[in-house]
Amino acid sequence: MAEHVDRALVERWVAGYLRAWRTPGTEALDELFTPDATYLPSPWATVERGRDGLAAFWDGERDGPDEEFTFAHEVVAVDPEAATAVVRAEVAYAGSSNGTWRDLWVIRFADDGRCAAFEEWPFSPRQPDGHG
Repeated sequence: MAEHVDRALVERWVAGYLRAWRTPGTEALDELFTPDATYLPSPWATVERGRDGLAAFWDGERDGPDEEFTFAHEVVAVDPEAATAVVRAEVAYAGSSNGTWRDLWVIRFADDGRCAAFEEWPFSPRQPDGHG
């Protein structure tokens, strides 16, 4: 069974994720993800697998650790038995074409409290609303 998965663990993990995003390099990913973790950046994307795949994706997605953005989140659900949490996040990028995103993160934790599987559902106001 995974390390006790509760809101406190999820909050620590999200804080670590944000810290890693703002840190040069990808070494901090080792603290957040298991070596064989999967990372699905959207429901329609190709799954990134393992440390090397995740590191390449991570560096390709950010403008750099010093890009300006605000970040807010809420832990929506925690299922300790499934070692899984859902987080709603909002990211607003300053001075770039990335704009504002609202995401849902589904995070499945391994026994040691690191993420074994990460699934992101990103939403942008520029996306079609499906009513057209």
